[in-house]
Amino acid sequence: MDSIIDVPGIDVGHVENREAPTGCTVILTPQGAVAGVDVRGSAPGTRETDLLDPINLVNEVHAVVLSGGSAFGLAAADGVMRYLEEQNIGLDVGVAKVPIVPQAVLFDLALGDPSVRPTAEMGYEAARRASKEPFPYGNVGAGCGATVGKLLGPKQAMKGGLGSASITLPGGIVVGAIVAVNAVGEVRDIDGTILASARHPETNERIDSIAYLKEHPHIEALPGGNTTIGVVAANVKMTKAEAQKIAQIAQNGIARSIYPAHTMLDGDTIFALGTGEHKVPIDVVGNLAAEAMQVAIARAIRFAESSHGIPSYAEVTNE
Repeated sequence: MDSIIDVPGIDVGHVENREAPTGCTVILTPQGAVAGVDVRGSAPGTRETDLLDPINLVNEVHAVVLSGGSAFGLAAADGVMRYLEEQNIGLDVGVAKVPIVPQAVLFDLALGDPSVRPTAEMGYEAARRASKEPFPYGNVGAGCGATVGKLLGPKQAMKGGLGSASITLPGGIVVGAIVAVNAVGEVRDIDGTILASARHPETNERIDSIAYLKEHPHIEALPGGNTTIGVVAANVKMTKAEAQKIAQIAQNGIARSIYPAHTMLDGDTIFALGTGEHKVPIDVVGNLAAEAMQVAIARAIRFAESSHGIPSYAEVTNE
């Protein structure tokens, strides 16, 4: 199945604890990649995102980490840095090479054991495992403890997960996406049908979140208990400013798939990576990245498995 590893210069590795459940995913760029970021949600947990501002100095990153564990999960990047340092990969500052490793986290502490979070050791192992080998979707890596549809509380949620996709163009140009889906809102397929959402407490039917909000405008969900985080990449030559723009456009993939998206309760964050020398208009790359993101989000839900009493799409639909 197509995924972000189809993009030259991108390797991916995962580690998860299914009992907790939580995990982390490392997108490794051993040769370096020009990077940008767009933080659209209002409850983000991030690391090294200020560095990616086009006015700031460092031009390339060596990995991006997606992790569960809320702010505790930011520790995973320490292990990734240690692994990269051992491989002599990083920004050469004369006396050492410093790996540049941005990160975004999601909140999965409410499912299972909140005392278990991604650690530096898990980050190290995920980086060590990073490769071009195909990987499964669903309860994997950063998506292991993800849930979606939490407008009616965590008990009425459905299982989220990790998904990926890629689009290949003539001439060997590849645009890919990877995402951990942990939204407060519902997730819809490309045709607009609801895949996963909050379930009615009496009928167990999946509700239309926007319709429900119209009828219950004063509803309050769990602050910080959400967030969709991801990476888009292309073997295209780009500046940091162009990478940032691609990340912004790629957020359209979230907006087309998750209702509501980019809320005060979400920390939706997308990184964009450029790993090649192909010259392609940035609007083309950004819109293809948004499409790949949309497919990846749907796959995250379709491949998720029920966990800790939270049903999956497959369980609810008997598919």
